[in-house]
Amino acid sequence: MPSPLFADRPAPQLPAHDAVDALIHRTRRLRGDVDAVRRDAVVFDEDDPQLRWQRALCELAVQHLDNLDQHLGQLRAGLPDRCADDAPRAAGAPDDPRAGSLLNRVGSAEWNLLTDESSWSDELYEIFGRPPGSTPLSLDDLPSVLLPEDQPVLTAMVTGCLVDGRPMDGEFRIVRPDGRTRTLHMTGEPVLDAEGCTASMWAVLRDVSELRRSEQAVSRNRASVRREEHIERTEHRMAVELQEAVLPPWRGSLRFPSQGPGALDIAAHYLPSESSGLIGGDWYDAMELPDGRTLLTVGDLTGHGIPATSAMAMMLGALRGMAVAGIEPGALMGHLNQVLETSIQPALGSALCCRFDPDTSILSWAQAGHPAPLLFRHGSGRLLPPPDGMLLGAASNVVFEQDEVRLYPGDVLVLHTDGLTRRGDRGAGPESLFALAPRFADARTAQECVRSVVEEFGGAERLDDACVLVARIGA
Repeated sequence: MPSPLFADRPAPQLPAHDAVDALIHRTRRLRGDVDAVRRDAVVFDEDDPQLRWQRALCELAVQHLDNLDQHLGQLRAGLPDRCADDAPRAAGAPDDPRAGSLLNRVGSAEWNLLTDESSWSDELYEIFGRPPGSTPLSLDDLPSVLLPEDQPVLTAMVTGCLVDGRPMDGEFRIVRPDGRTRTLHMTGEPVLDAEGCTASMWAVLRDVSELRRSEQAVSRNRASVRREEHIERTEHRMAVELQEAVLPPWRGSLRFPSQGPGALDIAAHYLPSESSGLIGGDWYDAMELPDGRTLLTVGDLTGHGIPATSAMAMMLGALRGMAVAGIEPGALMGHLNQVLETSIQPALGSALCCRFDPDTSILSWAQAGHPAPLLFRHGSGRLLPPPDGMLLGAASNVVFEQDEVRLYPGDVLVLHTDGLTRRGDRGAGPESLFALAPRFADARTAQECVRSVVEEFGGAERLDDACVLVARIGA
């Protein structure tokens, strides 16, 4: 409660009734709008730090607006000849200010240095949890209810005010008689007598405990978002590095065998998803086997990130080893199924394994729940009828059938993962690849065929990454 002898400056003019009412009305309208946004965010994923942070920001905004509304209400209540209930109340605002805790969060005090008397408002008794009408705490006794680490803060504020005449502005924590800890924000100034000496000190104390908790929640959730983003960036970088280390290092075209008729001209490409952060378990590979035949394979494991790329590395290593050992594609798929079934990180996968014999031009192949190869010949394309085979890791003791097809010079064989032609992406299916048949027929190399695929699908809004491998039969 400021003294009329407050310094020697002119007393401030109270704002007009209409101006205060207008501010209250605007504050409550804004509070209603923010509260509507907060209610819309009630149901959200607790595990998402970004949504938790947004929710905390809404809570903090509502807290600030509630405090502003109550401060303006106190200001209006102090104006003469005015009823505090004249202004319309927005939905969600308290009907009786004193029935809730918002108005009671602000109290005032004055300590008279000449008489050693103290005067507290009723709200300040409520803030400190003391019975109304009891003896107010003196300036000497006030530090006794503060946390020990906050007592120097209050001492410095009071000393600066009384000795140096500086305004007070700071925060400290008190422990109420019921054991609850509250955070108070204190502002005040010295009251000077006619001779310019400090006669008393007045202060306004505001309980900001809820506000500080809301701010801390925002800060914690912001930090959580940053940690999650850092972890995602780190995991993405590791997944990319692992993928690059495992997938074939060759760029451009390969020729297997390097000499002789009936060689395969091979090229491949990896297409990332629309969100480059989703590094999946897609693979492609081609290698010349010890017996002169050629291995062609593509596959895809469920999941994304490091678990998917590490499982892909395990599967591709096992596949290469079994192919070098001369295991046929059908039996090889059965062994891969056992590898995935017994892995530490259970997953499902699809795969396609082909083995081409340049001496007979026979392609032997098997599949595990994977899109069949597309064969392009004389300007048209078709799907090869798939032999029986189910997803890797879906069941035990599965028998994978094997099929054969003869290839002829000029044929183009396209192997791909389902992320390339999934119908959820631009409504595309294998038919969209058939449309490239004329361009494949005019292409002179497998690399030109791959380039046509990338031009057609490289800008597609894919939800998943994809691989494509093209093998062109030489004359």
